[in-house]
Order: sequence, then C-alpha cells, then structure tokens
Amino acid sequence: MDAPHLPEHSAEKRVRIVGSELVENYTVYIIEVNVGDHRWTVKHRYSDFHDLHEKLTVEKKIDKHLLPPKKIIGKNSKSLVEKRQKELEVYLQTLLSRFPASTPKVLSNFLLFHLYEINGIAAALAEELFHKGEQLLAAGEVFLLRPLQLYAVSQQLKLAKPTCTNGDARADLGHILDFTCRLKYLKIPGMKAMVGTSNIEEQSLPFDLSIFKSLLQIEISDCDVGQIKDLPSLKPTLATLSIHLSASSMKEILVPEASEFAQWEPEGVDTDCPVTAIIPTWKMLTTLDMSRNFIRCIDDSVKLIPAVEFLDLSYNELSLVENLQHLYNLVHLDLSFNKLTVLEGVHTKLGNIKTLNLSGNQLETLSGLSKHYSLVNLDLSSNRLTQLDEIKHIGTLPCLEKLSLADNPMCIIPDYRTKVLAQFCDRASEVCLDGTTTTEKELDTVEVLKAIQKAKEAKDRMANNEKKVSDVPGQAADRPQSSSSSLVAPPSSSSPSLSHSTCSSQGNHVCIAPCCCEEEWKPWTASLSNLFLPPSLLSYTTINQEFTNQLFAQISLSNKEESTPKPCKTPSLEGTDQGSPQSGDGYFEMTLDDTNEIMGCSSSSTIQEKVTDDVKKESTIVNVKLVVWSLCISVGEGLSQRPSCLVATDCSLVVFHTRSEEPVSNLEELTENLEIDLIVPYTNIETFQFDIPEVCVSLNVKSNSTRWFFFSDAQSLKEMHSCIVPYVDQANEQVLNSPNTQLFIRQFLNSWDFEESAGSVKGGYLIHFLNLDSSTSDKNVANNPQFPKNSVPSDVLSQISLFESDQDQTSNPMILFLTSRYLCILKVDFVALASRDPAEARRMQSCSKVTHIPLSFTLLDPKQCCSCRAVSNSRLFYDEHVIELMVGHECLTVVFALPQDKFMFLREFTQLRSSLREIKTIALQRTKKGHLKVHSCPKSMKDIVRIVHLPTVEVPRPHLTLSLLYPAKSLIQQLMEDNQCPSHLSLSSSLLLISSLKGDQLVHFFHNNVAEMENEELKYILWTSVLFYRSPDVETTACVLLSTKAIYFILDDTASSLTNQSNFLISFCFTLKLKDLQSINVGLFDQYFRVMGPSADHIISCLTRDSYSTHRFLQQLMMVLTLLEKVPSPEPSELDFYSQFGNKSTGKMVNYELVHSSKVKFIYPSEEEIGDLTFIVAERKTPQVPSHSFNILLYVLVFQVHIVPGQTAQNQTVLQPKTLILTSTDVFLLDEDHISYPLPEFAKEPPQRDKYRLTDAWRIRDLDRVLMGYQTYPQALTLVFDDVPGPDLLCHLTMDHFADGDGKGDRTQGFGGAEGEVQWCIFVPGADSRERLISLLARQWETLCSRELPVELTG
Repeated sequence: MDAPHLPEHSAEKRVRIVGSELVENYTVYIIEVNVGDHRWTVKHRYSDFHDLHEKLTVEKKIDKHLLPPKKIIGKNSKSLVEKRQKELEVYLQTLLSRFPASTPKVLSNFLLFHLYEINGIAAALAEELFHKGEQLLAAGEVFLLRPLQLYAVSQQLKLAKPTCTNGDARADLGHILDFTCRLKYLKIPGMKAMVGTSNIEEQSLPFDLSIFKSLLQIEISDCDVGQIKDLPSLKPTLATLSIHLSASSMKEILVPEASEFAQWEPEGVDTDCPVTAIIPTWKMLTTLDMSRNFIRCIDDSVKLIPAVEFLDLSYNELSLVENLQHLYNLVHLDLSFNKLTVLEGVHTKLGNIKTLNLSGNQLETLSGLSKHYSLVNLDLSSNRLTQLDEIKHIGTLPCLEKLSLADNPMCIIPDYRTKVLAQFCDRASEVCLDGTTTTEKELDTVEVLKAIQKAKEAKDRMANNEKKVSDVPGQAADRPQSSSSSLVAPPSSSSPSLSHSTCSSQGNHVCIAPCCCEEEWKPWTASLSNLFLPPSLLSYTTINQEFTNQLFAQISLSNKEESTPKPCKTPSLEGTDQGSPQSGDGYFEMTLDDTNEIMGCSSSSTIQEKVTDDVKKESTIVNVKLVVWSLCISVGEGLSQRPSCLVATDCSLVVFHTRSEEPVSNLEELTENLEIDLIVPYTNIETFQFDIPEVCVSLNVKSNSTRWFFFSDAQSLKEMHSCIVPYVDQANEQVLNSPNTQLFIRQFLNSWDFEESAGSVKGGYLIHFLNLDSSTSDKNVANNPQFPKNSVPSDVLSQISLFESDQDQTSNPMILFLTSRYLCILKVDFVALASRDPAEARRMQSCSKVTHIPLSFTLLDPKQCCSCRAVSNSRLFYDEHVIELMVGHECLTVVFALPQDKFMFLREFTQLRSSLREIKTIALQRTKKGHLKVHSCPKSMKDIVRIVHLPTVEVPRPHLTLSLLYPAKSLIQQLMEDNQCPSHLSLSSSLLLISSLKGDQLVHFFHNNVAEMENEELKYILWTSVLFYRSPDVETTACVLLSTKAIYFILDDTASSLTNQSNFLISFCFTLKLKDLQSINVGLFDQYFRVMGPSADHIISCLTRDSYSTHRFLQQLMMVLTLLEKVPSPEPSELDFYSQFGNKSTGKMVNYELVHSSKVKFIYPSEEEIGDLTFIVAERKTPQVPSHSFNILLYVLVFQVHIVPGQTAQNQTVLQPKTLILTSTDVFLLDEDHISYPLPEFAKEPPQRDKYRLTDAWRIRDLDRVLMGYQTYPQALTLVFDDVPGPDLLCHLTMDHFADGDGKGDRTQGFGGAEGEVQWCIFVPGADSRERLISLLARQWETLCSRELPVELTG
C-alpha cells in the first residue's frame, strides 16, 4: 500500500473489538486498532484490561468505575462475553478520547503503539537509546534499525511540535538525533511481508538517511530503492556500502540524481560535452557490496567510486565485465554466480586486482586472464571449463597462489591435479589448488611430467637441427658424433639436462662454450659415475612400451642362452598371453596419449626388428609388470655400488646395470649398455624387505651369500615391494619393525634427544661425502683458510668418521635425515649388516650409528655458483647431485645418489631452518677488500658463443616479486640513511661489513643472507645494543632488520674475527616472526624498548639510548603490522559483512596499552613506574628536602667512562652502561635491569636483581664546572663536583654496594680530578638527550647558585 500523505499524528485513532476466542479456560478479546491507513490487531484477556486500569487509575486518576466489573460465575458464557466485549470497546474509546494528543505509555504499550504507530515507535526507540546509547556507541558494534523505525523518525522530524510531547524526558526525540549523529555502523533489514499483525508494508515506507552524520558502514537489504531517501548525504564519511535484494542497477544507488539530470559528470572530470549536473564522488567509499540484487550491467556510475578497493557483485545477472577501468584502486572483485561467458581483454578493465572470484558463471575459456599478472587468488569453480589447455593462460601468472577449479568438467580427467599443477612450471609448489596444499608426491609427479615435456621439446629441436644440417651438402657426413646428445628427463624444472651438444667449427647449429667450473669438477664426474643415478634414466619406465619390449627381449634371450653364466639360473617360465606387454604401475601415472612424449624412444617397428626370430617363436612370454631405477649396493666378497634397474615380471625378479660411465643419449644406446646382473624366480627369494623404511629395500637369495640393497624413491620401492611380496614364501618374509621413518630414527636416539627433535622426520637421502683434500684437480681447496681445522663443529663431525683414510675420495654411503631441529647422519656398515641374520631384531642398530648436527649451525654454502650458462657433464653433475654445506666454519661437500633427493632436501632444509625459533648462523662472503663478493660471467662470453639457456640450480630463496627485487629509490635512500652505526658500538668483522653496505647492496644482502619468507621486504635498519632474557648480564651489539614479515637481530660475534683469513664471515642471527610477536614494552622517555614473543627465548630489549631511534622503529613496526591484517578470501563468507571488513582501526589505548589491530600490545610507562623511580630517589634524600625536588626532570641512558691505567692509548677507556636521573636538586647514577621488568606472564619468581640500584649521587649545587670535548672520550661530558661536607645522598647504601666497580666506592677522589674533587665522565649517545641534559643542568644550577654554570671546552 502507498504511504499516507498526512502525518499520523493528525490521523484519527480508532479502536474496536471485533471478536473473541476461548483459550483454555479464559476468553481473549480481539482488538482492531486503526491509525490513519495503518491497521493492526491486538489480543488481550480481561485481566490485562484490569491491570491497565489499575495503572491508569494511579497515574492519570481515571475513574475507578469506568472499567466493567469482574464476574466470577459464568464469566465465559456467550451472553456475558458479548456484553463485556461492547463495554470494553467503549472503555478503550473513552481512553483514546481522554488523551487525544499524547497517549500514556501504559495505554500505548497495551495497544502496541510502540510497534506500529509512529509516535509510539519513536518514543520507544528514544527511551532505548537513553539507557543504552552510550554503551552501544562505545562498543562500536553494528546497530540495527528497521525501515518502519526510520520512517517513524523521519515523519516525527516533519512535525512542527516539541521533541518530547508526553512529558517523559526519556522519550525525547533528541536522544535519537544525538545517537544517529555519532553512529558509525548501521544495518537496515527490510521485509517483503506484512509487519506483524498489521497491514503495514515496510517496502512502501520512505525513510531519510540524512540524520546520520558519522556513518562509516551501512547495510540495506530487502528495501525498495524508491524508499531510500538522501543516501548521497552519507558521502563525506561512508567507507562501506552494502545493498542486497533492493536494486536493479548500480546507478539508482550510486547516482540517484541521474533520474533528474540527463547529462551528468563526476566531480573533478574535465569534459567538453554539455552537462546538466556535476555529481560529487564517494571519496571515502572503499568497500561496495551489491551482491544478491538484480543488476544486469556495470554502468558508468562506477566513475563516482574511484577509491573502492573491495567490490562484490556476486549473485546478479551480469553478462559482461565493463567500466571497471575507472576503479584504479580495486584490489578484490567478486563476480561469482552471474552469467559471464567470455573475459576478453579483461586485464585492461580490472587493473591490478589481487583477488578475483568468477565461480558459478558460464566460462569456457580463460584466454582473457593471461595478462592479469597481479592476481593472487582466483576462483573459477562451477564453470564450464573442459580443456586442460585452458590452464596455460593462467599458468604464467607470476603471483597466483590460490586457485579453485572445483566442479568444472575438467575435474573428472585422470590425474587432474598434477596435470593442472604442471602448467605452472617452477611455481607448482607455490600454488594451492582447490583449497588443498600440493603434496610432495604430486610435486614429484609434476616434475616428471615437466621432464617429459622438455624431453619432447628437446627431441623436436634435435630433429629440426639434424634436418637443417642434412640440407647443407658435405656437412651431414663430416659432422662429429656427440658422445652424449641432449637426452635428459630431469627431475626438477629448475635442473638442467645431464647432456650437452659439442661445439663444431662448421655448420649453423648451436655452439656451447665450456663451463668455467668444468676443470674443477671433471675428475669427480668420472670417478663418481657409479655412485649416483643419472636423471636421464628415469624416463624409461613401465609406461614406455618400447623400453619394456627391449627388456622383454633381453630377458627372453638370457633365459634361452643357458651357456651364459648367471648368479642364479632361471628355469623356463610359463607363458601367459601372447599380446603386448602390459604397462602396469610405473613411476608415475600417465594417460595413453602421453606415451609417445618420452624423448629418445625409437619406433615400435624398429624395436621389433631387433628381436630375433628365435625369440618371436618362443612359447614363453615374459610379462614386464614394473620397472624401478635405483642405486644398488651389493655386498659379496666386497662392497660395490652402481645404478641398477629392477624389473618385476610375472614370476621372477631381474636386476640390470649399465656398463657405460657416460650419460645415455637415446633408447638404442641404453639398450646396448644394459647388462643383466641377476635373474631370480620369486620362489628362490629368501627375503625382500625394508631395512630402512621408505628408503632402502634389501634382497636375500637362497643359497647365495651376496646381499643386495636398493635405494630409490619411497613410492617406487613400495610398489616394487607390494609386487614381489605376494610371491615370496611368507615364512621367509620378515616383518619390518619400524613402520615409518620417525620410529626408525627414534631407536637410535636417547629420549631427551628425541624430545628435542620432536616432529616429523623428513628425508632418507642416500649420500656420499667428498674428500676435497684428496682431489688432484682442486688442491687449493684443501689449503683454503675458509675451512679451518680447529673450528668447534669439527668436534661434532669427527664423531662421524667420514673417511676411512685421508686418501679416500669419497665416504662410505650414508643416509641423511632431517628433523625439526637436527640434521641426522646415519652411517651404516653394509658389510656387517649383510652378515647378520635378517630375522635378528636389532641388527640395524648394531650396524649403524646416528650423529645429529643442529640445524641452527648448519647452512647452505653461501659461495655463489658459477653463473655461466655453458653446458658440460661436470657442470650438470654438480647442479643435479652436489650440495655444499657449512657446519660452523667447516665445509662439507655432499653428493646425493638419487637425482630427486637434492631438490627435496633443499626444500625441506629451507623450510625447517626458517621455522627454527633460536639463534642461527649466517655467513657473508667477502673479497680481500672486505666487500660483498659478486659473481658474474665475463661480458666477452656473449660475443664468443651463443649460449643455450638452460635453467640453473640455485640455493632455494624465498619467492620475490618484481617490486621487491627492484625497490623504489626512496626506500633504498632511506635504508642507506638508517644504516649508520653509532660510534660507541663495537662491531665485529661481520657487522662492520654490513655497516659498509650501500644502495642496492643492502637489499641484496637481506634477500641473499637473511630473509626466510616469501615476498618479504626490508623496511628499516636499527643499530643498537640488545639484551636477551636468558642472559641479562650480556649486552651485545646488534643490527636489527625490520621486514614486512619478521624482525631479524644480527648479533655481534667476536669469534668470527679470529678467522680473518677466511672468505666467509660467520655471524649469528635471531629471528622473531611478526606473527609470533605479542607485545612491545616502551621504556621511560623512549630510551629503550623490549619485544616479547611466545617464550623466554623471544624476549629482547633494544637499548637504543635515543628517543628518536626508538620512535622511528616503533612507527615503522606499526606500519608493518598494519600490512599483516588478514585480506578477505574470494570465497563467499558466512560471517557478517561487517565482521569481515568492518574493523579498520589501527589501535585503541586502554590503561597505557595500545592494542594494535594486529593484536600486538604496545605498553607504555605508567604513572606507577614513574612513582617507583621517584620513591627510590626520594628515600635517599634528607627529610628537610622539600617535596618539589622529588620531581624527575630527565631520565636518560648513558655510559660512564672509566679510565683503565696501564693500557695502550686506544684502549684506555671503558664504557659502563648507567641510567642518569636528574631532579630539581640532585643528579643520580643507577644500574638498571632493562630486560626482566615488567615480569613476563610465565615468570614463576621475581628476578634476583632489583629494577633500579642506586650507585652514586651528587647535589647540583656541589657541581663546580662542566668539561666538554674529546680529551677523555669523544663528545663526553665531565661533571666536576666539589667534595664538600653535605647531606649524604647515599646514606642508606653500604660500601659493599660499590665493591664490584673500580673506584665506585671512592667518592673523595674522582678519575683524573684534583684533590677534593670528584669527576663524573658521562657519555650520552643521543645528541638530543645530551643537549637536553646540559640545558636542564645549567638551568637548575643557575636557579640554585644564582649564576651561570661554568662550561669549559677541552682538546
């Protein structure tokens, strides 16, 4: 119904009782109330009328006999009810006529005026706000007002009458206006149905929003656009606007004036077109939620919301993305559940948004998203995406971290997740697909998929190059044959191939220069060929049908040739089917269409030609079920190691090995070099069991003394074990005692060691240590001072006994494990293990030893690898298998036997070390001049050769965006200004090197040596002294680096100065992640601050002794913490809109605590702390001293300079930290505990030391003069006091208090002073504090002595 044209106060109020009904044993009367066009019903029994009458009789002096009397007998009879109904109707009409202007509150509530009539609604709302308004405003919560209430207030404001009509001040309309003027968060939920028992439709009631003057957020739902009046009046303050189920276009909400003006333009836009109106923009609006409306297009009204960052248009009827180019601040966009079908050129309209939700649309292609490089979160679920090729369009987006593709047709494709992740190349591990983090197994499969794809591309390139060369006359025949052509399937996308093309002086094919590190590693590549598994072999698995055919041929030939000696004679096998070999379970799963993508595979016809006719006629067919490449350690008469191929057939296990020491280039070359070591029927296998869970499986054959140990990836070993065990005699098969790696390692550790390394155990990598001292190609390494023989970690490493003798080039095979805190090295005596009975319970413990090295003292060698991109076997061997570790000052060179293990180790090692909550070592490489070393290729290389661009293997570093790699010049300039170390701080060689860094060197040093997390940016550098809670007496110098993710403390390490000849400077770094930061205690006068984390190890005090430095650091810290606030996800949230986006405050101060929006507390000194310090000062004074002299004028942290006689000139002074207190009449020196107070929550007892300990004090009037200059210490102040009789300010202290200090107890003779004088030599680090001390001291001295303070300048 339409809203009434006349105000309701002038409308006639009518009431009548239209009926009654019997409820249980009493009668209820149905009352119909009419006020203007509004009508509603009320139900009351007679007792309700009686209670009403009693109240009106007392309050309004109503006639007692006006109400019909009670009836006890026959009260429910029909005649009585009809009679009473008429009488009660007359009673109500009489009351309304008695109070025509202002209805009493009890009568208003009786007739529900407070629910349906504007005067009653306004009065009820005013009374509610009178009682609760201030509490609601202080709480800052969302306040709910219905359209009917707003309509009532709007109508009341139109009336020319007082704001309070019924005489009750609590119902004054002014309470509403005062509340609405200050309200910040408002929600207006409408409804489509009638209100209660009335005929009122809220959607037809207009309401005015101009009464709200401070609104920050408003949500309106189920309201007609026409009833919302004066919404643009909220533009000056409104930051979040949410409209639901109310609008059919954006224009009618954002530009309601458009209905009056045909041509309009937003404010501040220059235009040549004629306009009829200039519309002000929504300058403060940052969040617009217009989801669940009926919007068909994004019109040009978005020009008026240029500051919007969050835009939600989900659940509408949009078919195109347009006009969003005007929102250049847009960060998060939700277009889910619309009717979008294409996204062509969307990057030109969306700008640099980070979160995009496109779920629930009708998209079939993603080509429009290929250039949206800023995307971080992308939701594409519930669309019509069918082809995996569409993922290529978003696979190159550099920042994408979260992707949702659920409920798309492509999800039913086998191995859907791994095939999608493979499209992201090197970033597969960084992408979270469908809300599930990528597993290690998926990453391994992705790496192999990428390897196959690269192999296919390399094969195509080779074919093209050969075709080009063959087209040139005379060159095809003369072309030199490459010993190893480009045939590789690397396990990681970041790893290069293990083959290369040689240079030719003729022809146009690619030439590759020799690697600059080839001479160093060439001897190792040749000598270690049997100790590692080449990655090129991993592409030949069960799914490669040509390869399995070759294996079938060789096994069949071996079975036929009985004269060929074998370790175990294999009887003739019973045949099964005569068809082609079955694929079975391979190294990874793959569709049939991908079998032709393996590089180096000859055609099936060529393979079949090599199978002899005799084999074709064999009735016995060998069915190859599974192929696993591994590294085999065999123990017979001695110990030997070499790559092996395990082949499981229907009834026997076959072991192959390769004869060639060079990497194979194709399938034909591999086949020629394959040789059978062992063919054993399953019935002759005594045991086939895991000796090391998920790492090593051992084979023991009946009547054979040789024992074989096979190392491969966990998945392949488990598949092989599952394939063979069912055929092995169950009585001989041993059950593994330790079902997983964690329980296996636990049996080697003590209980306390295992508690320290609690957590999951990672790895199980087969490794060898290289003895560089024995290498003839690198003799300088042995004599290099960067590997000192007397470093502390050598004691730990000596327990491992890496090498049997100094002449050994490599160690025995060992297994590497990672725990949360340790690097565990398992040394196994395989010879002794092979001689033990497999059924023996503790045979592994008796033949093995575990040494664990703390991860905090282990780091990847910071020595930069050769940046040359030339290809060589030596270089590729190093990239695929070698890692150099630094344990303290000791360098360890590790060779990983399996190709995947190096990259898995790097990933796990980096994650575990970054998660350590303790002090860790860092290493800085320098040149002889002391600068950071930078490695680069000679520029002339580009002119000599054409370089083949292969991916290089680098130490894993956190992912960096372009803005972090190339920071703004203003930030670099600011960091250079901050990197100024105060002169009084002593620096070790490592800190001295850091302080000398300039410009981009600072940023590179941070990312290469310190940063541990992704997208981390250095924001501030602070040089200061620090104290740790665990060692409160040791004050050390630190360089504090504040980043966007953590606070790093690079500590002074004087021990690193002992190795000046080393190319590396070792220092220590303590990391406090901002997510672990709990509170900051700010010291008095901002002289220091204390950071507190989750435990006692994370409590550190920074003694800046400079209020400016403290203020700068805290300011930068607050800015960084603000950036850490959680960004809403693109998925629809069940939380209230305001709960998700509402809180944008930076903090709230309560009781000297500033609670930041990140929940970090900034605790400032309270009056109680000042009072405690004042009390300590006051109790040293005599009772005659007036109370005003207790006032503390200055608190500053200083150094007292002591002269140590008999020392050299440069070491004749010692700085002792002190706290100086200046009052109106005296000056005090104290020792202060800066780290223990305030007591942490976990502290069970008070510290052994008091917070303040008074050490010396003098009256200001006894001050004779002040000496300034460089004679004793640069910029120090010498206060010279006359030692005259006077009040003893230290009367409460004994001489024992000063027994520890040199000369502190002798107050009659100062340092360097004449007889009868006492000198204080004070160094104040902060220039502002120093000037303030001199100024206040001179002022107080002049007040007490009535003359100026003598100040003398020294040399």
